[in-house]
Amino acid sequence: MTDPAPGAVLRGAVDLSSLRNRPQPAAGAAPADPGAASDLPSLIMDVTDALFPQVLELSRTVPVVVDLWAEWCGPCKQLSPILEKVVTELGGRLVLAKVDVDANPQLAQAFRAQSIPLVVALVGGQPVPLFTGAVPEQQVREVFAQLLQVAAQNGVTGTLPVEPGDGDAAEPAEPALPPLHAAAYEAIEAGDYPRAVAAYEQALAENPRDADARAGLAQVSLLQRVQGLDLQQARAAAAAAPLDVDAQFAVADLDVSGGHVDDAFERLLDLFGRLPGDERAPVRERLLELFGLVGDADPRVIRARGRLASLLF
Repeated sequence: MTDPAPGAVLRGAVDLSSLRNRPQPAAGAAPADPGAASDLPSLIMDVTDALFPQVLELSRTVPVVVDLWAEWCGPCKQLSPILEKVVTELGGRLVLAKVDVDANPQLAQAFRAQSIPLVVALVGGQPVPLFTGAVPEQQVREVFAQLLQVAAQNGVTGTLPVEPGDGDAAEPAEPALPPLHAAAYEAIEAGDYPRAVAAYEQALAENPRDADARAGLAQVSLLQRVQGLDLQQARAAAAAAPLDVDAQFAVADLDVSGGHVDDAFERLLDLFGRLPGDERAPVRERLLELFGLVGDADPRVIRARGRLASLLF
């Protein structure tokens, strides 16, 4: 998170002017969806392009955290539950606005969401950049603590009234996770990725057809691989050694975790095409792992699979 000067709000990071003054519905028009505007405010809300002016106005009372995500984004699925948990525990001092970038292109453009997950705050109607990519829970807590300080410096100190149990009502009840899945989830929340990997691997050993365990293993393996990596250093190492498989893997993993999926696929496919036939297997395996992480139906995966097939044959 960028550290602003006391009493100042970060300006100019994104342009929200086009979203501030949308036309209001004409008199007599059909009421908005009851699950949308009428539910504002709440601790955790799904926000659309049309509802965003209300979110901006709300940010003049209480800081709003904006989570820009997409269904295909694996790191988003790791980060979103952490954001929801921490916001809920803060008891109304922050609000979480979730934005599906695929369904809300104007918001994605306004926030310049070139990679996701992207997390930005709104304080007094102005944007405050927070972070990009999946981060551990402890880092989320630290960033949110800084955000509350920035909000206080700018006179935004309201608290949203929360009824007992409201945090639990933000999400529908779900069936209990299988024991190994629950163990993996707890390990991820604690930032213990090796333990999470071990739990998912054990689940797959017991049931090789466990698709949820396979997807979870791919996601947490990626988080484990990128933990502690520095993007600039990784890019420099990859540029200095174009045929170094590990160096190219590191940048590809960082690109996927940051939402730059096409860049990651192109890097690995270029590497695959340049390597001798007997050295290609690890690259193919990493590509297939990332294909599964992003989703077989994703257009980027379909394109990359086609190019991989042409390189194989």
